[in-house]
Amino acid sequence: MDKSGTTTQPELMQNPASVPILLTSVFIIATCGILYELLISSISSYLLGSSILHFSLTIGIFLSFMGVGAFLSKFIEDEQLLAQFVMIEIWLGIIGGASGVILYATYAFTLNYYLITFLLIAVIGSLVGLEIPLLTRIIRNYFNLKDTLAQVLSFDYLGALLASVLFPLFLLPYLGLTRTSFFIGLLNLSVGLFNIWVFRKNLQKATQKLVIASLATLVYTIGFFYAFGISEYLEQFLYQDDIIVSQQSPYQKIVVTRWSNDVRLFLNGNLQFSSVDEHRYHEPLVHIPLAMTQNPETVLLLGAGDGLAVREILKNPHVKQIHLVDLDKQMIALAQTHDMFKRLNDKSLQNPKVKIIIDDAYKFIEKTENLYSLIIIDLPDPSDVAVGKLYTKEFYELCKKRMNKDGVIVTQASSPFFARPVFWCIKQTMAEVFPTVIPYTVHVPAFGQWGFQMALNYPTQSPPQNIAQYINKQLFKKNQIKFRYLTPEVTPTLFVFDRDMQEIPTKINTLNTQQLVQYYDRSWAEFND
Repeated sequence: MDKSGTTTQPELMQNPASVPILLTSVFIIATCGILYELLISSISSYLLGSSILHFSLTIGIFLSFMGVGAFLSKFIEDEQLLAQFVMIEIWLGIIGGASGVILYATYAFTLNYYLITFLLIAVIGSLVGLEIPLLTRIIRNYFNLKDTLAQVLSFDYLGALLASVLFPLFLLPYLGLTRTSFFIGLLNLSVGLFNIWVFRKNLQKATQKLVIASLATLVYTIGFFYAFGISEYLEQFLYQDDIIVSQQSPYQKIVVTRWSNDVRLFLNGNLQFSSVDEHRYHEPLVHIPLAMTQNPETVLLLGAGDGLAVREILKNPHVKQIHLVDLDKQMIALAQTHDMFKRLNDKSLQNPKVKIIIDDAYKFIEKTENLYSLIIIDLPDPSDVAVGKLYTKEFYELCKKRMNKDGVIVTQASSPFFARPVFWCIKQTMAEVFPTVIPYTVHVPAFGQWGFQMALNYPTQSPPQNIAQYINKQLFKKNQIKFRYLTPEVTPTLFVFDRDMQEIPTKINTLNTQQLVQYYDRSWAEFND
């Protein structure tokens, strides 16, 4: 031992495989550290929405406690480095591996989700923060400080890269959130087990540590294989009705519930439709703009992978071609093959008039050369910037280039009552691009008051009541379509806004500002408090 108290040639370093083993450990634990951040952020976003908030908070708190762990590492004596490192891996595997189940159970059974999440991030972050300093001090016995830092940090950053690729492309879509948490825990436990076995002669109570790590590995291996059953059990407490479909796609969690005749679709925990009243949403969404379209031969539908909007479009005999663009082919496949969906959408996605394109809506609009008589945007609410970009001035400018001179565009626009700034921000953003924007609203029992913004690619000076009369004339001439909701009496009321829903001034939404996402977070937070 030198004057600084550092062991220059401990026994374990006499093993020529020590450095590769320890550097491989650095690589794996760095991967695990990033994966824990992504996992906790994704679960919080799924359960509570607002992905920007939860990713920012998780990463910020996690990094802070990594600093706490790094600080605490200085109190570990040199002769205890390897033993403490092994125990940290075991504890990380146990706590981190159970994090998915812990977060689901916390949300389902308690009112303390944020407190438990904070404590979980604090513990995991501190343990992760301890790992690299301990390994750096161990490996330093073989290299000078400069080379040690270069080696350790290189493997650390490579592990972070692997994690950022693995999570969205493999772990989330193929394993799901709960199974992924068990998988990450098993990675930590495998590092601990391997180091215990290789360096067992240098560890006190190596057999005891080996037994603990082996038992934890056995339990979490069982948990890994039964993860879907565990998550389905916990998810049942998140929804009021029986879950009949639960799938994790690369882009979203798809859950379908049923109670009696009411079938509901949830994407990332957000209700998309209820079968008992979805017609009150889809008829105004589709047929109001169709009535304003002079020659509705070609229709572009962005989103609406459930096929319900397509069902309504197909009721218009003048429509010759429908392009449906949706990012999630798993949602499309479900709507095409599941008996319940086929019954609800009248097998609309099998109709020869329908061409399905699996693509991002923004990218499709950028690259397509097609022109459309009508564009219907039926996408999720702008709860994060990934969706918010589809409500920006820049996006509407692209859409305008893909419309006929007398074309029409309509978008769902959240609730003019619950999210009043959101609704009018969309209207005012569209007004920057189109000469005429006409807002309208409908009451859907499953959602409450909901709204749409319809824009015309041509100017009109007609007041709302005249437009309503024109739409009525178009919708109900010769009784072409049998509606379940719309009537000549109901249609004019869709263009009337109560005093507490009337227009208010807002900033417009652009790619640079993403003002709409901020309005959305503030608006819904007021009603959720």
